[in-house]
Order: sequence, then C-alpha cells, then structure tokens
Amino acid sequence: MSDVIGVAGCGRMGMGMLKNLQQAGFEARGFDVRPLPGVHNDIWSFADGLQTLLTVVRDTNETDAILFNDQKVISCAPNLTKIIICSTLSPRYVKDLRDRVPKHITLIDAPMSGAQVRADAGTLTFMTGGPAKDIAPLLHAMGQEIHDMGAYGAGMTAKVLNNLLAASNTAMTRLVLDWADTAGVDEDQLLQLIHTASGQNWLASGFNEIEFARDGFAPGNTIGILAKDVASALDIAPDSDTALPVAVQTAIRGLQPRRKASGAS
Repeated sequence: MSDVIGVAGCGRMGMGMLKNLQQAGFEARGFDVRPLPGVHNDIWSFADGLQTLLTVVRDTNETDAILFNDQKVISCAPNLTKIIICSTLSPRYVKDLRDRVPKHITLIDAPMSGAQVRADAGTLTFMTGGPAKDIAPLLHAMGQEIHDMGAYGAGMTAKVLNNLLAASNTAMTRLVLDWADTAGVDEDQLLQLIHTASGQNWLASGFNEIEFARDGFAPGNTIGILAKDVASALDIAPDSDTALPVAVQTAIRGLQPRRKASGAS
C-alpha cells in the first residue's frame, strides 16, 4: 500500500471510489477541476509523487485534458508508472492511448458499473483489460465483482456492450412506466412485479435507489452519459444493421424527467 494513488475526476463515481480507497488504507488523493472539499484543485500538488492514476472523467476530451492537454499529468508526474482508465470511453480511443502514453507507464482499462449508490458503498463491478492482477487490491477496495476480460482494451469493449444493454433497459423501462401511468397501473406494484418476472432488469430493480432513474436527458447528466456510451458501442459495431442501437440512443435522448409517483418508496 505504499504507492501514491490519484483519482482524477471526483464526481458522482470518483468521490466514492476515492473515499473507499482511503478507508482501505491506501495513500490516495483526488483531483477535480471544480473546487471540492478534500480534493486537489491544483494539478502540481496532485501530481507530486503520484505513481498510480485512476481516471474517472466524463469522456475522451476530458481524458485528453487530464493526460496531455490542460492538466498534462503525464508531463508533471515523473513518478507515474500506472494509468487505470475507469471512464467509459470508445474502445478504439482506449487502444490508441498505448501509442500516445510513454512505454514505461503501464496502461490498464478498468471501467466500472453500478452507479453512485454502489460507488459510495464500495460494491462496484469492474471489467478489466491488461495486467489487472497488479491492481487487484485497489479494485477490491472499491468493488465487489472483478471480471478480467483479457488484453488491454477488452475491459472497455465489454463495458460499452454492457452499457448498450443498460441503455436499452433504461429506455424501455421508462417507456413501460409511462404506459402504465396512462393505463392507471401503480408504479410500485409494477416495479415489484418486474423484479420477480421475465422483464427483470437492473434499472427497474433499483429504480428507487439509482440516482438518475427519473432524470430526463441532459448532455451533462448520467442519462446524457448513457447516450454517449451507446455512441462508444457503435464505434466498434461490426458491418451489420445498427438500427436498434441507434433507436435506443434516440429514445434515451428523448427522455423527460419522471415525477415520483404518489406513495412510491
């Protein structure tokens, strides 16, 4: 536990990950471009002595910013030996990072799933690509399930495919609930039924715990991130019909906020 570990991007997911690392006894610090309590806002103080970096930023632009452009961690952290990509990004972009990052720095992709409720609880699911055995103690401090998917980039490929399903479940669950409203079916009763029947899915089963379940689409929120994740999956689509994923993405972009039903828990 002697490595100095940094978590870049202390938002809904990153803050919980940072706190769980610290509670497990790791020497971990956070960075965010926003001023946040207990988190570095100055890249030089964050990078001082930094050896392992976890990136939990929003997208490829923010990943480029933290690594190469605005913050330039690679340039200002001479002790850096590992970069763990935890954001959900295009697998093509992630694989291309290998040619952009100095060879002495180990790259591991370890995107996670579970939303803020599981990031806070330290029960995330990680899917990894590359030499992830080297960071197993880190991941177990933040997660409950660790899936080694193979070579570098395989973890991200698995993640965007998983999130394509999550986006599909989100779009259809919200549509089903809207139809239930019109038909006069109680939301809680229907969700309880779905949880025990063939329509069971992650969003429906955790609808009252997942922080974004009732959100409408906005480019900066988690529903917006789901639309981005579908685009990342489409980036590796084979030469086949992509009409269904595109329809899911369109449905996600059309979501409006859902009011909490009267009497819902």
